[in-house]
Amino acid sequence: MHDAKPGTLWVVATPIGHLDDLSPRAVATLREVALIAAEDTRHSRALLARHGIATPTTALHEHNEREAAAALLARLAAGDSVALISDAGTPLVSDPGYRLVRAARAAGIRVSPVPGACAAIAALSVAGLPSDRFVFEGFLPAKAPARRTRLAELAAEPRTLVFYESSHRVAESLADMRDAFGAAREAVLARELTKLYETVLAASLGDLAERVARDPDQQRGEFVLLVAGRGEEADARVEEGRRVFALLREELPPAKAAKLAAAISGAPRRLLYGESGE
Repeated sequence: MHDAKPGTLWVVATPIGHLDDLSPRAVATLREVALIAAEDTRHSRALLARHGIATPTTALHEHNEREAAAALLARLAAGDSVALISDAGTPLVSDPGYRLVRAARAAGIRVSPVPGACAAIAALSVAGLPSDRFVFEGFLPAKAPARRTRLAELAAEPRTLVFYESSHRVAESLADMRDAFGAAREAVLARELTKLYETVLAASLGDLAERVARDPDQQRGEFVLLVAGRGEEADARVEEGRRVFALLREELPPAKAAKLAAAISGAPRRLLYGESGE
């Protein structure tokens, strides 16, 4: 075995789309371990076959991780090497595996990464947004009230925000981001990275939300959404929003005043409405 050591848990990154993005070291490791723990063994079959990997596989996903981890730990303790892969990208990044890795480390078993693709980092590298400091938020809550609450909590975050989103919620999430962060906030939609229909769109949240809402093609595939942090320009919009809201509040109900003030200034509507105390 050229690299993998008996009794080691290898955390192996796999491609996020293009099957040729699997590194030579990852191919060698997956061929030489005793067992591959895959999020979905059927999904991984095409990748493994493409690279001539015939290693046995077993399923480890969010619904069976507790039970599967115990069996894998027993194999590792007996001296077998095991590779952990997810459906795409780096395991544990919005994917299962945390419990297995934590338990292996607690048991004194060596855990070693074989790095590679990660959708969040790939998107950040081409977004053109500040990347020296960023916040990875993964998937937002599926239900609208919880999602909007979380976005309101992030409205003042100064670092670039990185989200994952599914095809059936991307339009709703962009609309909620527009409302929470302001229509003028700079953002990027990265869709189907490294795949045939790869798309990277950079625009204001208002423009992105409108484009995706009216274009069904931009609602298909896998998404990374990136939003610029709140900077000095955003601070100025919030101050203007507060000024406009205060004037409108004298004549209109708080909700309507906040909606109009946000549209005029680009300030987050929920921030203005929350400050009304009603």
